[in-house]
Amino acid sequence: MKDAEAIYRTPLAAAGGLAVTGSGRQHARHAVVDRKLPNFAVVLVERGRGALETAASGRLSLAGPALFWLFPNRAHSYGPDEGGWDERWALFEGSLTRDFVRLRIIAERHPIVALHYLDELSRLFSQLHADLLDDTNLRQAAAALTLHRIVISAARQASGATDRRRERLDTADIVEALRRRAMQPLDLAAFAAEHGMSPATLRRRFMLETGMPPKAFQLRARMDHAKQLLATTDEKIETVAALVGLDDPFYFSRIFHEREGCSPREFRARYWRV
Repeated sequence: MKDAEAIYRTPLAAAGGLAVTGSGRQHARHAVVDRKLPNFAVVLVERGRGALETAASGRLSLAGPALFWLFPNRAHSYGPDEGGWDERWALFEGSLTRDFVRLRIIAERHPIVALHYLDELSRLFSQLHADLLDDTNLRQAAAALTLHRIVISAARQASGATDRRRERLDTADIVEALRRRAMQPLDLAAFAAEHGMSPATLRRRFMLETGMPPKAFQLRARMDHAKQLLATTDEKIETVAALVGLDDPFYFSRIFHEREGCSPREFRARYWRV
């Protein structure tokens, strides 16, 4: 990394929502002491350790990878330990920043975001810097969009949403596994163990993903398949019941009526497709 790279831009007159006014990167060796900026700033510390101090947050230690926010007209001091740190930074302003603050996407009392996933933010800072190199209206607008993505990416990591998103992707696979096997008997404890969790955890994650526990989800899948069979085949009602995993046709008819407000025969008469 070069010792320092910096670009400064005057915002477009029409860029009232969000404008990037500067960007850079450096291996910082010295502290910034008691400085005030006229605009917002975001500093990405990729490697290294140091501290940040503001009136709102007090003195905070930080270790890269981490990111912190600086607020306009607020005194701040920050800098690395003796070894220095690798940092990227951007300056920004505009009316959209009020929404960032109002929604607590960026918070003056909690300015530091410890990062679990550095690559995405490093890439976004590189893109923002490249956008500013080309001093055109289109590239300044692109830089503003990239800054917005930096704000959202940091907020997700601050809230743990990245981990939750990964958990949701895992849960979606489990939901799909149960959907494929919905016509078969379900041993909840065995199914949970197959996916490395307790039945209680399975129920909780199913509730978050689908709004219903696994047994209810299985029954819905069975009834949906029954409706398909009733509408597209001429199989007998007892056969349809068996095909969706319910050996008692009377129980099947009662459950079907409770859910659909009509009997299987009435449903077939209404939606017959053959």
